[in-house]
Amino acid sequence: LSGATPTSLSEMVINSDTITKVVLVLLVVLSLVSWAIMLAKWWEFRALERVSERFVEDVEQATKFEQAAALARRARPSPFTKVVVRAAQFLSDVRAAQAPTVDGAPALLSAAQVEALRLVLDAEAENSRTRYGRYIPVLAMIASASPLIGLLGTVLGVISAFIGLSTKGSGNIGAVAPGVATALIATAAALTVAIPAVFGYNIFANRLNRMAARVDGFGSEVIGLMAREGRL
Repeated sequence: LSGATPTSLSEMVINSDTITKVVLVLLVVLSLVSWAIMLAKWWEFRALERVSERFVEDVEQATKFEQAAALARRARPSPFTKVVVRAAQFLSDVRAAQAPTVDGAPALLSAAQVEALRLVLDAEAENSRTRYGRYIPVLAMIASASPLIGLLGTVLGVISAFIGLSTKGSGNIGAVAPGVATALIATAAALTVAIPAVFGYNIFANRLNRMAARVDGFGSEVIGLMAREGRL
């Protein structure tokens, strides 16, 4: 570093060496990516909760499975509507493979078929978890990697500052202090990237877990509706 001693953060960034600037640019990119993911997930979960609450309330008031299936076909797609649609498709496939009873009524599902239906609905709940959990692990990766990137930038910046000090032949601490302070900017920037990413990951991971648990419980409610109707 050369010239006047920087007195502000912007001057320190401008006067930093190439390595520090590269690290800062990388951290800015990671910060933009993490905030884009958090905003997208916030909007996605907000829309999902608004649509799902209305649909679940309507299904809870239904007295027959056909009513729930009709509501699912009319409602906006969501993990909850997909559970009902999968259950209706399962019943249709089972009825097509079963022989009709003497009175023409559809045969009841056996214990093995009920268990198969449970597995189908569990698989749909897991698919929803996978679908809405996309990019959330990226927040964890950014939160864990950015401090290491910042530390690397700081170490390399300090090394560069001491190398510059040795070439100038000055042992004054004032000659190396600006370079060390500038190098520490990388660590500070890394923390400003990592901290929001950690909070974002924990928040959305918890919301994802709650959503998956609700979808799984909703599948049990659908099976219960079938049982009350005498389909099982």
